[in-house]
Amino acid sequence: MTVPHSPGVAYIGLGSNLDDPRRQVTQALAELGGMPASRLLASSSLYRTPPMGPPGQPDYINAVAQIETALSPHALLDALQAIERAHDRVRTVRWGPRTLDLDLLLYDQQEIADERLCVPHPGLTERAFVVLPLLEIAPTLRVPGFGALAERGAQLDSHGIHRL
Repeated sequence: MTVPHSPGVAYIGLGSNLDDPRRQVTQALAELGGMPASRLLASSSLYRTPPMGPPGQPDYINAVAQIETALSPHALLDALQAIERAHDRVRTVRWGPRTLDLDLLLYDQQEIADERLCVPHPGLTERAFVVLPLLEIAPTLRVPGFGALAERGAQLDSHGIHRL
């Protein structure tokens, strides 16, 4: 992993609905702080949320973390995917059940769109299970290409989402 630039601030979405989801998310939060050239700055409460994908799957446990990292966005993505693999993440069904999902939501005010990475994360402003924990740790956050996230938070349907 390369460390090509000065530290930036990134926001990571975490989610799990298999194999003790609370433990998966809590352990992953600790592992984020252990990534190379990175430190955990803040983490939200855990939230129980209904699944977004195929019906019949268990509820999710979601959270958001704020990290400072000197990893480039793509190196950070690689590190996040390594953590997912360590949690036995298997990618079979889109939006299907998973042991751990780590999404790079934002990296400073960068906008990135390539074959591997899209930042801000697509759908970030449409998903209450991301917006609510994100606003908990960064209430004045602005999303590139969107603006103040707090305005969006009040408009989203948060039915079924419970802060734990």
